[in-house]
Amino acid sequence: MRKLSILVAACTVMLASCVSPAPQAPAMGPAETGRLVAEEYLSRADIMMYDVPPVLAPHYADAAAAYGAAKLGGLIGDEEIVARVAARHQRILDENIPNTANHVDANVYGVWPLEIYLQTGDLAALDFGLRLADGQWEETRADGLTAQTRFWIDDVWMVGALQVQAWRATGERPYLDHAAYQVADYVRRLQQENGLFHHGPEAPFYWGRGNGWVAAGLAEVLSELPEDHPAFEDIRDGYLKMMAALLEHQAPDGMWRQLVDHPEAWEESSGTAMFGFAMRVGVKRGLLTDPAYTDAYERAWAALTARLEPDGKLPGVCIGTGQSQDVQYYLDRPTISGDLHGQAPMLWFAAALLEE
Repeated sequence: MRKLSILVAACTVMLASCVSPAPQAPAMGPAETGRLVAEEYLSRADIMMYDVPPVLAPHYADAAAAYGAAKLGGLIGDEEIVARVAARHQRILDENIPNTANHVDANVYGVWPLEIYLQTGDLAALDFGLRLADGQWEETRADGLTAQTRFWIDDVWMVGALQVQAWRATGERPYLDHAAYQVADYVRRLQQENGLFHHGPEAPFYWGRGNGWVAAGLAEVLSELPEDHPAFEDIRDGYLKMMAALLEHQAPDGMWRQLVDHPEAWEESSGTAMFGFAMRVGVKRGLLTDPAYTDAYERAWAALTARLEPDGKLPGVCIGTGQSQDVQYYLDRPTISGDLHGQAPMLWFAAALLEE
């Protein structure tokens, strides 16, 4: 009886070895992934608001997601996505949703209508976006920077992306100069010796999403800035130094962490999407020539898409985070699935992968 049991077991193993494993679902490409994330964003009934008195405006994360969705729609030839992004902007106007402007986190809304113009030629959207871009420089400091300057690392994207969008829409050099000189000054003042950026003067930690805003802002500016521009070398050198630091701290599975240089910190999705986007832009521009950077952004994309939920929501996104001197504060922050701080850079990343 024992011999029979052994024979049956052996046959079972042989049969199992002859059966092909169940096929794995193929990983989604940037077009399919981007469409899924854009659909999730456009299905939202509410406009996310930034309400920090005296500022009241559509939230910069909503604007960042709309910008990414419209750009992606144009790249994949999906006119419906672009039209729905435009309709969402029009709804804000029709419902008189306020934008007090005159603040860096409020004016950046302009990236949204400017992208609508770039995709559709809508002159009303162009005018709306340019008023916010011009408003950013309505008042200046003695050094020529915008009066909205606060030397928060987020501003590298908030200012850089808006002024670059105005440049893309008009080709008028002052917009490009605004972006370049502002960002170059931030790099000179705020970049640390290791290439990363402290969350703030009283927060000596390399917070993932904070550094993500810097990386994405540098990439936006460098995607347009000519090499003969006086600020090009400073921005490029700061960018290269940051990318090298990020390469060193990428986790084995392709993600980056809540605190970039803390291996015990948990893996965070929004910063990972921002860093992947920034590296993809640098490779495409010819600034990052080491194949390690291509491998890094490809692994980041694979890790993010593997985590993406079936409804298009990206999990593992750190909630809004103020500056702190306590490292545990950062390590204990909760995460959200589908927060627009993560949805937006997923759209940028998908679009960057699609661009030739």
